Amino acid sequence: MADKKDYYDVLGVKKDATGEEIKKAYRKLAKQHHPDVKSEDNASAEKFHEVSEAYEVLGDDKKRSQYDQFGHAAFDPAAGAGGGGGAGGFGGFGDFSGGFGDIFDSFFGGGTSQRRNGPIRGADLRMELRITFEEAAFGVAKEVRLNKDATCETCGGNGAKKGTQPKTCSHCGGSGQIRQQSQSVFGNFVNVVDCPSCGGRGTIITDPCHDCNGKGIKRQQKTMKVKVPAGIDSGQIITLRGEGSAGQRGGPAGDLQIHIRFPAHKFFKRDGYDLHLEMPVTFMEAALGAELMIPTLDGKAKYKMSSGTQTGTVFRLKDKGIQNLRSIRKGSLYVRVVVEIPRKLSDKQKTLIKEFDGLGKPKKSFYNRVKGK
Repeated sequence: MADKKDYYDVLGVKKDATGEEIKKAYRKLAKQHHPDVKSEDNASAEKFHEVSEAYEVLGDDKKRSQYDQFGHAAFDPAAGAGGGGGAGGFGGFGDFSGGFGDIFDSFFGGGTSQRRNGPIRGADLRMELRITFEEAAFGVAKEVRLNKDATCETCGGNGAKKGTQPKTCSHCGGSGQIRQQSQSVFGNFVNVVDCPSCGGRGTIITDPCHDCNGKGIKRQQKTMKVKVPAGIDSGQIITLRGEGSAGQRGGPAGDLQIHIRFPAHKFFKRDGYDLHLEMPVTFMEAALGAELMIPTLDGKAKYKMSSGTQTGTVFRLKDKGIQNLRSIRKGSLYVRVVVEIPRKLSDKQKTLIKEFDGLGKPKKSFYNRVKGK
């Protein structure tokens, strides 16, 4: 017993370490020194044995309490310290019922009890659907075509010729798996692999379906109608459940994901459910005021613009935006006034503008007002 190292030192943790800290330390060391990683390193194999023994004790609250009280003698039957049962069958690592199995599974795949010949869900499919700006705003029904793996109608998906059935694999008894045993310095290890006779399916097809060549699924082209809801935005996805590729061995079909795309509008700019529009007006309309006819996505709307409106002024038309996807409400249309300045003027127009400018010219120039003159 005197040659044994302190279990806390073996795992590199303090005596007041929490259970989670002990488990984390063990995971790191076990992964580093596991025989599957360093199969020919005897020193590493010995270290793996050492850390496993330490975790078998410190990872169990009851055994840890005994160890803290009696040390290694707690698990030495000859010491009479009431250890009883020792620290587990370290010669072959026992059955790892203290949680080792779960830890090894997370490191090296594990999951040997999982059935590999069970139902398999079909793959999800993705396609892009291009629509117009207006179709996105008001909603539309579109017809789409896609090629996908579908359940073979001839054999019903089992892969066998019509009137026959797949036979249970005699090699694995229908489990789809066989157990392979190997020996190491630590004892016997059992590995579960796919059955080579049936490929992990658990059944063998002696007379395959001619339409799908025994696969149970067949490539087909399907046409369907897709309802695009009003208010959808470019980049959003419509998911059709069960419209993806067919599953295998009775598994459900995958989903079809339709990615919506549409170009920007020539005049309207979309911001969520709101729209923005620049409205050109003449100098006279801005100065004297006018009743404007505002274009919207569903027609036109009247708006009375007051006199003296400045360029850049924004006004709002409620409920003239985009339909909300989840309610009956609509966004707003924000109209920004842009006063148009004529590029070419006749001599008479220039004279009239100068006269107008003189009538409305302030007594002090803006420069003098800034400078306080």
